[in-house]
Amino acid sequence: MATATKVKKKSGSKINIQPLGDRVVLQREDSQETTAGGIVLPESAKDKPARGTILSVGPGRPLDDGSRGTLQVQVGDRVLFSSYAGENFKVGDDELLLMREDDILAVIE
Repeated sequence: MATATKVKKKSGSKINIQPLGDRVVLQREDSQETTAGGIVLPESAKDKPARGTILSVGPGRPLDDGSRGTLQVQVGDRVLFSSYAGENFKVGDDELLLMREDDILAVIE
């Protein structure tokens, strides 16, 4: 009897995600492993950081006259965003976040 096997894709493969409207795709920064005092934090005690890097942006929100509004952020910008903003999803081994531009609070320069 033959069995089916799954072929694993290499984790280095790039998948292009084009968000719609005024949405952006970003990758959250890694959380801190230790406190300022040197205490190592377990996974359950780590807070998810509200900082990340934008990987992809949408074309902009449709305006009343039929044109598209431009986004204030660009690919590669480091941003601060609301803690509970966006939807988490995984692409391969990467955990990404899809959110509206309105949920972004500031650009880090």
